[in-house]
Amino acid sequence: MIFKRLVAFFLDILEVIVFAVAIFLFIYLLVLQPHKIKGSSMEPNYHNGEYLLTDKLTYRFREPKRGEVIVFLAPGANGEEFIKRIIGLPNEDISIKDNSVYINNQKLTESYIPSDIETRPGAFLKQDQEVKIPDGYYFVLGDNRTFSSDSRTWGFVKKEVIKGKAWVIYWPISKAGVIKEVKY
Repeated sequence: MIFKRLVAFFLDILEVIVFAVAIFLFIYLLVLQPHKIKGSSMEPNYHNGEYLLTDKLTYRFREPKRGEVIVFLAPGANGEEFIKRIIGLPNEDISIKDNSVYINNQKLTESYIPSDIETRPGAFLKQDQEVKIPDGYYFVLGDNRTFSSDSRTWGFVKKEVIKGKAWVIYWPISKAGVIKEVKY
């Protein structure tokens, strides 16, 4: 009798553990995933060592938008994930002129970065060169343009490598909150 109760008790505990692990895996693999910001490429808006939750569902239902901060598999970085901001959308023409970004020959006003930050060209996108973003690809930049490895250097980001949209900063507590949407 005691043995049956003990077995039933352990089976109940095992059931709770399996159920908890299943919920965790469902959420982690399909809904939300934590990420740590590494480096200064997104300063002054996102700082080295901050933790955020990435929304992995949004882009299953709609296309990414300009200004959204995304997490994606970095090109040639052996599975490392980068955090950058979407600047150029599929089928747009993008160029860098006079240290500013131009989309379809219109200067992009970026209120989320200080006015003294200059956008310099890179190995992929050279000064005054206009490039059309292919269908299914995005052009991404770090907010700290001086210290960011981004699309200026290694090119476009394919939609399939985007892991999700940065949604909430949860650490440190003093910075916790939903990531604000950018208006252009």
